[in-house]
Amino acid sequence: MSSREARLLRRVTMASVIVALLLIILKLIATISTNSISMMASLIDSTMDLFASLVTLFAVRIALQPPDDDHRFGHGKAEPLAALAQTMFIAGSGAFLFLEAVQRLIRPQPIDTANLGILVMVISMAATASLLLFQRHVIKITQSPAIKADAAHYGSDFVVNAATIAALLLANQGMNWIDPLFGTAVGIFILLGAWHVGRQALDQLMDREVLDGSELKIHSLAVGHPDVRAADHIRTRMAGRTMIIQLYIYLRNDLNLAEAHVIGDEVAERIQVLFPGADILIHEEPHQGPR
Repeated sequence: MSSREARLLRRVTMASVIVALLLIILKLIATISTNSISMMASLIDSTMDLFASLVTLFAVRIALQPPDDDHRFGHGKAEPLAALAQTMFIAGSGAFLFLEAVQRLIRPQPIDTANLGILVMVISMAATASLLLFQRHVIKITQSPAIKADAAHYGSDFVVNAATIAALLLANQGMNWIDPLFGTAVGIFILLGAWHVGRQALDQLMDREVLDGSELKIHSLAVGHPDVRAADHIRTRMAGRTMIIQLYIYLRNDLNLAEAHVIGDEVAERIQVLFPGADILIHEEPHQGPR
């Protein structure tokens, strides 16, 4: 990883924590003032974002550490571990909000000072939009799974804020049932988001194959070398942001060991162009077919 990528990751995780703290303070004041389940939903969402951002902050710092004697493959899996921890917190928050909203549907309560809540939501949307633009810039450069998970939370937060404004406006017009109904919908939305983030984290932790057509591309690059007769046993997985690639290539039987390794290095360079930063392991084998 370049120093620029490491610097961007540190900055975006710190920005995420600062934004989450700001939103929690504003939404806590608004929740107490309005007695709105919609505001509570948004407050829970921001609290969840703060926890997720703190987990991401520490996970990224661990993942940025270079390989050492105890972790020869680096510390990249700290990021999917962080994403899995976020998932459990997200799911708990979503379940709590859903149950609270259902209780309010059964026993509706009036909304107070809705205008204050709307103002807080507008400020929250502006802060969230700025952070999302920064996160997407960093994701484009680093492809960090932890930042992707964090951006997913803030993306949902932006939608929640917009919907909260609509719910407060309608509740202010006497439609009090809209407020808990919205809270129920947000609870379900948060639970679905937890499932999505958790599934991606588990895929990395369980070393699931990279199922995006990479295997065919790697095979094409390998057999495209003029001295490679065939390629198979192609395996891929992700370790944090690093793609691990393993494959066998089959060469002419008359090549010596040094020549075979030169060809293997050339194939690795070809693959590296398409998959920058990948950790590539190539095993050279003699080709048993006709020369």
